[in-house]
Amino acid sequence: MAHQSDLIEKDILAYLKSQEAKSMLRFITCGSVDDGKSTLIGRLLWDSKMVFEDQLAALEADSKKIGTQGGAIDYALLLDGLQAEREQGITIDVAYRYFSTDKRKFIVADTPGHEQYTRNMVTGASTAQVAVILVDARKGLLTQTRRHSYLVSLVGIKHIVLAINKMDLIDFDQQKFDLIRRDYQQFAAPLGFASIAAIPISALDGDNIIGPSSNTPWYGGPTLMSYLETVRVEDDRREQPFRLPIQWVNRPHLDFRGFCGTVASGVIRPGDEVRVASSGRSSRVARIVTMGGDLPEATSGQAVTLTLTDEIDVSRGEVLTAPIAPPFFTRHFVAHLVWFQDEPLQPGQSYLIKTAAALIPGKVTTVQHVVDVNTLEQKQAETLGLNAIGVARLELDRPAAIDSYQQNRDTGSFIMIDRFTNATVAAGMVIAAAPEIPHHEQVAGALAKPVDEGDTAIRRVNLGNALICGDEGNLVDLTGERGEIAFEVTTAFLDILTKGNRVLFRLHDPGQLPSVALLAYEQGLQFTFTRVGDRINLVLFSSPEVMQSLPAQDVIGL
Repeated sequence: MAHQSDLIEKDILAYLKSQEAKSMLRFITCGSVDDGKSTLIGRLLWDSKMVFEDQLAALEADSKKIGTQGGAIDYALLLDGLQAEREQGITIDVAYRYFSTDKRKFIVADTPGHEQYTRNMVTGASTAQVAVILVDARKGLLTQTRRHSYLVSLVGIKHIVLAINKMDLIDFDQQKFDLIRRDYQQFAAPLGFASIAAIPISALDGDNIIGPSSNTPWYGGPTLMSYLETVRVEDDRREQPFRLPIQWVNRPHLDFRGFCGTVASGVIRPGDEVRVASSGRSSRVARIVTMGGDLPEATSGQAVTLTLTDEIDVSRGEVLTAPIAPPFFTRHFVAHLVWFQDEPLQPGQSYLIKTAAALIPGKVTTVQHVVDVNTLEQKQAETLGLNAIGVARLELDRPAAIDSYQQNRDTGSFIMIDRFTNATVAAGMVIAAAPEIPHHEQVAGALAKPVDEGDTAIRRVNLGNALICGDEGNLVDLTGERGEIAFEVTTAFLDILTKGNRVLFRLHDPGQLPSVALLAYEQGLQFTFTRVGDRINLVLFSSPEVMQSLPAQDVIGL
């Protein structure tokens, strides 16, 4: 597993060439406090021969002075370099380390396990492709284990290593390992991971880290290093529509105007048509300029300067896009929010929203729900507290070009900044533009039917059929309906509300308000509503005192 040290000594250029040909994998270690994250990465660096002689001498001295292993090598000290981290034996800041094997190069982020430092964990996860989630074999799944799992699913990580650590402290008990593995798979089933590999390890002693351990003859799966070297991760950014957030307009003299930025997704070539997201004006690419000369094409991740054949207005903060499949250009959108600040979110308060290239004042208008990280249940809330995760609706002072986070991680993510302290208070992942209705074409026209064949003035809506449950929350879309509405209420619809979830009704006009208000009155529910342009958003929810039992019939006609 060691480096090709002989090749380094004899032919450094050949060694560098071999490194360029290797694929790169970014991964993080996360989990609860004292699950052994820093020790695991330190062990990987040690076994990969990535600890230099001066680092080894310092590590040995530090291990005797402030280590936690009774004078033996404390691998965690390779990562925990801050004085506060070493004094407390914890990780506070994200530590990035590079190492490589004969098969692959790696960048690993060691993230903190304390709930207080969840913001740092999100930072490390935002660029990772694989998450190694550690679990203390003695304790099993903890709240922070579940929180980190939910967060890595939100940021789009699809491949999980469930590293069940400290197996040496439970005598490598297979039954306990299987129990933790089953518990985690049951919890993670709704999170949409592509793969979950459970590996029994001892980070301190090296069991199943590099080579198979004789202490786990009952385990026939890969070692941790073997998995990391062979896991296939999908990077489909090249296949996505072209996006170039403009970071700078380069105008050194009157004969040159270039638009600089890092390609977020897609491929661009000279002659391709591009469109300015804000104005809709189009032009074609004349040149792709870099310091090393013009390129025949540029793809995601490359920093380039584009010149255009036409003189059109493109400013810093704009986004150049492909003419087909353009991004949303909107002031209103719905997003997942992870709240970082001790002071809770204040809906209606002005914050700075930083997208891929723009910095725009904006506010959270409503919180649709928060997520219980232990059960993944959606709960009613009016605000978000420290480390809370929820879905909220945001409004910007001016339109911005955004994608949904599932479609593009770069142009679908943002941070919220306090305008007075400049502190980052939240990270966000766009779900959809607010005017967009998920599956609208499929459900429009199927939601309602006439009360009487000869009378189409009143439309009857079956709420069990009309309800859409998805990432945006629970939605009943009535924007395609006209006139007076009556509802059929099903037990399934009421059951969602009794569990503390909320249902968003999107109404076409104020004339539909009385029907929903009557529904709330007769079922003992509460509601709030806001005006969105010439339409209305109404949120229906249950108070704790009501809805103690469900109706006996499946359908109750109102």
